Amino acid sequence: MDERHERLKSGPNVLRGRAVRVPLPDVEAERSLHENMTRIADAGERKSDLLDDPDVPLTEVYEDELDEMRRSFEHRLRQVAGEDYYEVALAYVDGERDDWIGALAAYYLECYYRLQERYTVDDQIFFLLILRYPDCFTVNLCFLDGEVGPDAVRYESSAHVEADLSDHDREQYYGDCQYSQHEAAAYLRENVSCIREAFPDPDATPYDRHRYGGFVHVTGRDGPTFAEILDSRTPDPDRFDDEASAPGLVPEGPEARRAKRDLLTDPEVVV
Repeated sequence: MDERHERLKSGPNVLRGRAVRVPLPDVEAERSLHENMTRIADAGERKSDLLDDPDVPLTEVYEDELDEMRRSFEHRLRQVAGEDYYEVALAYVDGERDDWIGALAAYYLECYYRLQERYTVDDQIFFLLILRYPDCFTVNLCFLDGEVGPDAVRYESSAHVEADLSDHDREQYYGDCQYSQHEAAAYLRENVSCIREAFPDPDATPYDRHRYGGFVHVTGRDGPTFAEILDSRTPDPDRFDDEASAPGLVPEGPEARRAKRDLLTDPEVVV
């Protein structure tokens, strides 16, 4: 862990119980949101294709997904704070600035660093909830201990098995892993549509059809077993009683608390 990450971890916990709220003041902002969500949906479809390819190890599938997330966070950091986003985020953590740019930079940078650890920490759950409201959208990211609930699709990786198996058992287990990954690929391929439906093209969709929408993505790992949930979520129309005038951090909404309660078992927020 480098010095900058140590400083982030020693500062205020900007992820815990927080979400990013971003205004949607005009059609250009609507289009940008749609394009970003389309990229997430495209990445989900790419992941399903890789999961379904027996020649691609699961470790490569997750490296590909992690690379895409890195690029996404770096893009958001540069959008929010420019090329000096490290310094901006650390200035916020150190108490040298207290504005929405510093807060969002610290939030996204902490997410970025946490994602680096995502596949080395067995029992840590990654939780992402993106919700659309009439004048804004929110992004809620957190990392939790606990278990992913029974609604998840589960699949296994032969590369993560530590047991000493015979050649016959290893071959059988490899086949079982391939089948479980095939089932997971089918699940993702079907459910990724919830992202496109929640954030349709504003130029081709009546406004009433894209005022509200959202999705949740949960992933976790327990040894060689991976669990994943991708599903639509309904925003609470009464969550905000003010207009979104500028980007900033807000308390996580009732939708996040409800999703954690519905989809996870004994969740405990790590960050």
